Amino acid sequence: MIKALKSKSLLLYFLASLFLYEIVLKLSISQPISKESIFYILMFSISFSIVFFLVATLFNGKDGFLLSFILLFALAIIFSSQMIYYKFFKSFYTIFSATQGGQVMEFWKDILFILRKSWIWIVLFFLPPILALILKNKLLFCQRPKPVSFVLLLVLLVFFQGLAMVDIYLGDRGPNSPYNLYISPGNPLLSAQKLGLLTAMRLDTQRFLFGNGFTLMPIPSDEENTKPIAGNKDVYNPNIPDAPSNPVEENAENNQTNDQKKEDIIQEPNILDIDFDKLISNEQNETLKDMHRYFSSLTPTYKNEYTGKYKGYNLILVTAESFSPYAVHEDLTPTLYKMVNEGYKFTNFYNPIWEVSTLDGEYVACTSLLPKREVWSFYLSGKNFMPFTMGNQLKKLGYNTKAYHNHTYDYYNRHISHPNMGYDYKGIGNGLNISNAWPRSDLEMMEKTIPEYIDEHPFHVYYMTVSGHMQYNFVGNHMAMKNKEYVKDLPYTEAGKAYIATQIELDRAMEHLLDQLEQAGIADKTLIAISADHYPYGLEDHEIDDLAGHVVERNFELYKSPFILYTKGMEPITIDKPCSSLDIIPTLSNLLGLEYDSRLLMGRDIFSDSEPLVIFNNKSFITDKGRYNAVTQEFIPEDGQQVDDQYINEILNIIENKFYYSAMILDTDYYKYVMEE
Repeated sequence: MIKALKSKSLLLYFLASLFLYEIVLKLSISQPISKESIFYILMFSISFSIVFFLVATLFNGKDGFLLSFILLFALAIIFSSQMIYYKFFKSFYTIFSATQGGQVMEFWKDILFILRKSWIWIVLFFLPPILALILKNKLLFCQRPKPVSFVLLLVLLVFFQGLAMVDIYLGDRGPNSPYNLYISPGNPLLSAQKLGLLTAMRLDTQRFLFGNGFTLMPIPSDEENTKPIAGNKDVYNPNIPDAPSNPVEENAENNQTNDQKKEDIIQEPNILDIDFDKLISNEQNETLKDMHRYFSSLTPTYKNEYTGKYKGYNLILVTAESFSPYAVHEDLTPTLYKMVNEGYKFTNFYNPIWEVSTLDGEYVACTSLLPKREVWSFYLSGKNFMPFTMGNQLKKLGYNTKAYHNHTYDYYNRHISHPNMGYDYKGIGNGLNISNAWPRSDLEMMEKTIPEYIDEHPFHVYYMTVSGHMQYNFVGNHMAMKNKEYVKDLPYTEAGKAYIATQIELDRAMEHLLDQLEQAGIADKTLIAISADHYPYGLEDHEIDDLAGHVVERNFELYKSPFILYTKGMEPITIDKPCSSLDIIPTLSNLLGLEYDSRLLMGRDIFSDSEPLVIFNNKSFITDKGRYNAVTQEFIPEDGQQVDDQYINEILNIIENKFYYSAMILDTDYYKYVMEE
């Protein structure tokens, strides 16, 4: 008996090590541990352990031990690097991101800072290979199993893997279910949380090597062909043969009441002249044909009292690094405070975080498309026709279009994506020369770039700022150190004060911008839109709570943010409608009176009468009826609202469609098929 156990000591050691890696990772990032996740982690860890054991025992003596050690050491690197990546980006890296990983070394100082803070966890990750060195004489690391044992191990491998798969396929099939996460690319964090990191990375590797297998995941329903309930016409079911191909005609009668109430408004849809029926009949590719059917079935938004209100205005669009409600102070950041409170005041605006942090945040705000899972959507869009970005829309009208970023110009391959959006693009290294610091100054970027366009009307300028970047401290963050004197007496944590100090630099940049527009006499003819790329995830949870003055709810409130929409002399207007960064492009397009097709964007014009929908990365949502947490499957209704499961499933189907068809737009370069360049 003892001899039998010793012969399998390596197998047991692999199993114990893999289970330790998974549990330590969860603890290090405060990821919840459930009975469900423990089951899948255990089943898949057994399968991985058997595979590693059989591979290692193909070799005898020192070679077998060396291979075992290399496997354990490599796993320690993978798990510890994912932990560090999470602490830096609040996500896990994918294989695609890893192939672009050289760029992250630009933040080596920040990485060292995280390493110092996380050294205990790193030691725990490297404990298995270290112990293997110590115990190598006591464990039979190199004993090859006998043929009978080899066959038995293969049977056990199939059994435990099969047991997990049966449970996955027979279990829940809703959003974020193990089935959903296993079958289709999903949120890496949730995949690792429910299935284990090794399984999540195995699936990611398979999709990277053999195609992502992105499929439309229908939400289970008792009545699969149930028609959409009133007011939600974005539900698409290809199994319904009478899906309308002309929603404008279908909704003409429904909008008669609207016409009577708004006699001064011409009720015209925001659509382009696209003959979907012709496209469908002429298309041989089934994927494109399905896309034509989907987009033709959607209800467009309609022109309204805000349509063309700022037609011919200059436009300055800003994605502000880590901008948040905690950056807005009447005394410390008076310009931001003024723009938030004297412009359109959005009380229910959200900036969800996506898998590729800043880049995906930019992508959503600049394209009104949801990012595709497991890739860099903005980078991949650089080869596509992107007609609805503000740069391309306004350049076509004769606007002078420029874009600037005060960080390395090709970071995240922006030198490919941003010119493709219609901009003359400059960053550090291709024409923008500002002082060498980290992070660099937003104010200095404004001072250097405004003279390049201020006298060329009309203009549209896009800025991606960087002054608000982590790490938030007064040791290595130059913007925090520069503005330290203004925050030294604040009653917050050191990191909280450093964060606000970085946002003071953004405030000074906006102050300079407004002054220059005023001096040029065009302040009242320039519309400024500012949103964040993501919340300040460089702060720990307790540091965010300290800034907020209460414990911040993590599924919804954490992503609540100001959206600045401002021009000099406007009458302040409060908008309580739930909305998000996904809605920026259609909203600006309508305000500027541009010709666009609202059916081909995933967001909606905030000022339209369309029903609001805020979508989060984990497929949670907010509507005017309440909030649905897709992880806990709990719906929190607004006061006086009642919904049933049909409503929830319908919204989840809409969200599933938006994720799927956003990915298909990216993969197929869809816009070139429906629009002439």
